[in-house]
Amino acid sequence: MKTTTILPVLAVALIFAGLFAWGYAGKGGTAASVQNAGGSSAGGLLAASESFYDFGAISMRNGNVTKEFTVTNPTNQDVTIKTMVTSCMCTVAFLVRPDGSAKGPFGMSGHGGAVPPVNERVKAGESRTIRVVYDPNAHGPAGVGAVDRFIMLTDGSGNTLQLEIKAVVTP
Repeated sequence: MKTTTILPVLAVALIFAGLFAWGYAGKGGTAASVQNAGGSSAGGLLAASESFYDFGAISMRNGNVTKEFTVTNPTNQDVTIKTMVTSCMCTVAFLVRPDGSAKGPFGMSGHGGAVPPVNERVKAGESRTIRVVYDPNAHGPAGVGAVDRFIMLTDGSGNTLQLEIKAVVTP
């Protein structure tokens, strides 16, 4: 009688383990640039020399941390950054122009209202700085531990560039 109970439980456990492994393997790495599904780069493609940053251990008592990424238009056409959104309300991003002025903040879509459009034209060969600010206190004491946040920029052709920050938050 024990064999008839163990086999279905084992089968269900193996199915869940297989689904978990399949989903984890499908995530892959974070790409520095991603073109739209059609493979067309008409209208441009943004690229980042660095798309990932790990703050390491950061303390809640020390407050916000900031990382700046450089985003470049390596094409021979102008690209318009249409939107910039973050994956969590604890993270905001600013677009910094060559003259040092900043546009933003841009945050999580649907949290605190609509995220305004960026609508920033980046000429061929030009770069912009994306300033990312992470607030380790935003989630309160429940926010202690590992965090992984994303910033997604979308151009006028639907191409997306994803930036990523990680940290281990301590009290």
